[in-house]
Amino acid sequence: MTDLLAPAPPGLSFLATFVVQVADPVEIGSTPEGTRRIIPIVGGRVEGPELRGTVLPVGADFQVLSSPTLTELEAKYAIETDDGDRIYVTNFGLRSGTPEDIARLVAGEPVPPERVYFRCTPRLAAAEGRWSWLRSRILVGTGERLPGEVRLTVFVVD
Repeated sequence: MTDLLAPAPPGLSFLATFVVQVADPVEIGSTPEGTRRIIPIVGGRVEGPELRGTVLPVGADFQVLSSPTLTELEAKYAIETDDGDRIYVTNFGLRSGTPEDIARLVAGEPVPPERVYFRCTPRLAAAEGRWSWLRSRILVGTGERLPGEVRLTVFVVD
């Protein structure tokens, strides 16, 4: 019997930090999947070594609070790069924590980010040009929910 070495995980390259400003939630209410709410996206900024731009005031985060400890997230919005290109963003995420911490986030109150698991898998799509390569890469990110904004740190899987 031979000893098998664990394979090396793929590397990650930092793409950008997305600071997404959000408005008050629109509460839909209880559904068979969980409590639904829609969080309008009203602006923000993207800052990275190359990717820099503005989060356009279009789109929303469509949430399902599937339990007192788990929120499923699906955000759809657009950014405009500083050089004028537009990129469509679809971001799936999970946010989990204690029932108390999740209730505080849902109420718009601050919770220390280390107490909440918030991970996401954004997809970015741009017209042919400088940013079209993003469509052919897997992206992963970590998130923080702050009052009035969501902060995502996004990486490209090498």
